Amino acid sequence: MPTCPAGHDSADDEFCDVCGREMDGAAPAPAVPASGASAGAPAAAGEPDVPPAGATCQACGAPLAGRFCEACGHDSLTAPPTPAPAPAGGPEPAPAVPTDRLPDGTAWTATVSADRAYYDTVMAAEGPDASGITFPPFCPDRHFPLQGKQISIGRQSRSRGVSPDIDLTGPPEDPGVSHLHALLVAQGDGTWAVVDLDSANGLSVNEEPSPLRPNTPRPLTDGDRVYLGAWTMITLRRSP
Repeated sequence: MPTCPAGHDSADDEFCDVCGREMDGAAPAPAVPASGASAGAPAAAGEPDVPPAGATCQACGAPLAGRFCEACGHDSLTAPPTPAPAPAGGPEPAPAVPTDRLPDGTAWTATVSADRAYYDTVMAAEGPDASGITFPPFCPDRHFPLQGKQISIGRQSRSRGVSPDIDLTGPPEDPGVSHLHALLVAQGDGTWAVVDLDSANGLSVNEEPSPLRPNTPRPLTDGDRVYLGAWTMITLRRSP
């Protein structure tokens, strides 16, 4: 099975099933300590937390390339899930409620839309395979209630066993979205943050000129817009 520059096995020999990179593209650059810092020194303020080389996810055992696991989305800076054992001969226990879940009564919705202005910007910048991507003639808004601790965003891949919570497989399907592209992470104050899982094409928020740094949570507020792929816009709304 072919292996992409980031080290993922892929059934597709053109673009990686997991991160969406071109199979013959350049490998992702390793994290480099800040100038003057020793190898064992802590990362500087504002730098993303990067696990040591060879580290594996405490939740599922997959190799880690950044703070958030590309296979299951677990945050490597938090403790792994520890489900309670079932009593002998008794029913399975109910899953534990995450300690940092959204406060009761807080309701958020993510609305997925096709944004023509963003598409035009991507085409003007001659993004990946821009000439072969067309804006969908019909794409009704899709609404996803946000519940729990983390919400994965991407496109389903049966061969890789990837089933994101916000599945952008379509139709219509945005080919610029990686199979596991990003995470929405619940914050203790009742808001959300978005994390780019080192996707091939990245993502941006609102009209900010630069894409987000991979594996670095970016806080979101009511009405913020997350742009990814060739034309996908995700708007977060908080219920009054």
